[in-house]
Amino acid sequence: MRPAVELRGIGRRFGSDPPVIALDDVDLTLAHGSSLAIVGPSGSGKSTLMHLLGCLDRQDTGTYRFEGIDVGELSDDQRAALRAQRIGFVFQTFNLLAHRTVLDNVMLAEVYRGTSREGREERARAALERVGMSARERFLPVRLSGGEQQRVAIARALMAEHSLLLCDEPTGNLDSVNTASVLALFDELSEDGLTLVLVTHEEQVARHALRRVRMVDGRLTEDESW
Repeated sequence: MRPAVELRGIGRRFGSDPPVIALDDVDLTLAHGSSLAIVGPSGSGKSTLMHLLGCLDRQDTGTYRFEGIDVGELSDDQRAALRAQRIGFVFQTFNLLAHRTVLDNVMLAEVYRGTSREGREERARAALERVGMSARERFLPVRLSGGEQQRVAIARALMAEHSLLLCDEPTGNLDSVNTASVLALFDELSEDGLTLVLVTHEEQVARHALRRVRMVDGRLTEDESW
């Protein structure tokens, strides 16, 4: 089976005189169903790598293949379609609409993608069941704990048949109890075959990934310190 993600010789720089090298000759291969933690100091290139994996940015050099597709050969519209159909995002801030119910917030993922309304509510309920939030579908976000809000955000990211979930500091706003709950959910999703990439500063979060890499000055190395 071809890899979920394959990066070869990826380079990305910004500005000039002198340019800022955000990614420097990055190689990375991820199998389907694997989980990866990206750790490193601020400004090391973690966010740039995340944006590139999510088809939000383009490399200057090298090749990015997503499920065998050469992403660099796609138009902007094709990249947006690939992102909408196959890649989900979870952020530190939950980005839920306070005046809409949990179910509405999850359904909005398809509204923004322009997906047909037929079956939308059923798909949203299935996503909420997958993250253990079915009983809260009529609640407003303000009535949920931080961990529950993050579970709703994950359900929203799972509305499509995504094969890659990119998580940027997903537990940064959570206490230890809710962090443990969300990490347990990530473990379940990984066991179900979803490919997970976690950007984090937290050792506890990084240790839940099957593999960890470190970014320093735009260069990526395997982290074997744990």
